Amino acid sequence: MSQKNDAATSTNIHAGRREFLRNSSATALISAISSSFPSGVFAQTSGPEVSKAVLGYIALTDAAALILAKEKGLFDKFGMKDVEISKQASWAATRDNLVLGGEKNGIDGAHILTPMPYLISTGKVTQNNVPTPMYILARLNLDSQAISVAQEYKDTGVGLNASALKTAFEKKKAAGKEVKIAMTFPGGTHDCWIRYWLAAAGIDPDKDVSTIVVPPPQMVANMKVGNMDAFCVGEPWNEQLVNQGIGFTACTTGEIWKKHPEKALGMRADWVDKNPKATQAILAAVLEAQQWADKIENKEEMANILGRRQWFNVPPADVLGRLKGDINYGNGRIATATGLEMKFFKDDASYPFKSHDAWFLAENIRWGKFDPATDIKALVDKVNREDLWRAAAKSIGAIAPASSSRGKETFFDGKVFDPENPSAYLTSLAIKRVA
Repeated sequence: MSQKNDAATSTNIHAGRREFLRNSSATALISAISSSFPSGVFAQTSGPEVSKAVLGYIALTDAAALILAKEKGLFDKFGMKDVEISKQASWAATRDNLVLGGEKNGIDGAHILTPMPYLISTGKVTQNNVPTPMYILARLNLDSQAISVAQEYKDTGVGLNASALKTAFEKKKAAGKEVKIAMTFPGGTHDCWIRYWLAAAGIDPDKDVSTIVVPPPQMVANMKVGNMDAFCVGEPWNEQLVNQGIGFTACTTGEIWKKHPEKALGMRADWVDKNPKATQAILAAVLEAQQWADKIENKEEMANILGRRQWFNVPPADVLGRLKGDINYGNGRIATATGLEMKFFKDDASYPFKSHDAWFLAENIRWGKFDPATDIKALVDKVNREDLWRAAAKSIGAIAPASSSRGKETFFDGKVFDPENPSAYLTSLAIKRVA
């Protein structure tokens, strides 16, 4: 072998040794890091901690953001490719499955009535009153619920003012018949709306009528067979009632309190605390879905999606009208471009204002669901995670409101709720269970 070849061979051997040592050092470093961080530092920085979450929903238009985030691939976009949107039979089933949790074949979070995370977190509505801590991460919508009344009351002229029903109900009770008013869950939003509406007209919702619980998708069928005199529920069920000629809309809840908060995205606190990146991914997907849902050019497609068998199983026409703010009240009154359409993101609809949660707690104190000594602010601060909403909004370039309070709110009867002084609001109310 020539000296030239010997030199080349020696060079290759030394180069190979240096490469081996570099690789060995890198392997050792990776091994050391893996030992220090068992879950893997690279996995920690690559995306959400998990790709799966089970989120419940009820067949109501205000669940749209969860459904659209799934249909439009937005959960996938943010790394949550295995999110499951699971239909729930009722709000009671939603509660039970949240208490169970996703790891035990329940659910991790849900499209939910805004007061429910508070009722569940405090054990007010759970088995044996055992609390299941929850967080509110976002509001899912403003407005677009309604109070519907049976056809037998059509000639009373009842509308936003329920006074015409006072005499009609008294007459029915005098004849030995029960007056039944349906809502969807005790202490929930629909319970709050119909109680407020009745009480403003001097009708005591606990003494003058009987309140019953009926799951949203069963409202129309129950009124059809005469099981209730009036009900409060979200869409598309009020519009379906009108389309089927079974009853009429006395008022929409946006007429009671314009731009009022309604449903929320609530999740188990332990799931959120364990999976902060996955939580942010879910929130980002939902916020983008809400932005899509607000665009007028998307309303028809949205109605078609929601109407599908696997979601609501209703004609898209039952969804579309009120989704656009066009309301056929079913009593001869038809209003278009009312501004009472469901709002998903615009007008700060998605932001979970703490002041709004305070009103729901005050109303639940009013009707005896919470003790009058409840520290409203402390409870809201514990459950409402507006900080997580702000972080998610920033990640998608959305702008958050300047304050966590929307300030004083005025209702159709002139009552004013000041979130800084809930007790003054409660004192101003004539019909209530609290002194």
